[in-house]
Amino acid sequence: MIVAFSVAPSGGASANDDGSVHDAVAAAVRVVRESGLPNRTSSMFTELEGEWDEVMAVVKAATEAVLPFGNRVSLVLKADIRPGYSGELAGKIERLEAALDA
Repeated sequence: MIVAFSVAPSGGASANDDGSVHDAVAAAVRVVRESGLPNRTSSMFTELEGEWDEVMAVVKAATEAVLPFGNRVSLVLKADIRPGYSGELAGKIERLEAALDA
């Protein structure tokens, strides 16, 4: 499965002086990268690939890593659940690029 998720704190002292939450997001991305699962982070989402239980455990741990930065956390999650497939984090992009080149 592939999960795209975004997690951010709100309330309390969650933002820096400029309103940015990059320190909190960095804490979440650090958890994802340390998981060892295939992942990619863009300006708005982090994508993660693996089996259901391992992916959801990482999402939970990343969410918990953001908790100290505010008094509530917002989590947006989208999942592509396709049993029997792996390597799709890169494979989907490769097929898209091939279609664009055609």
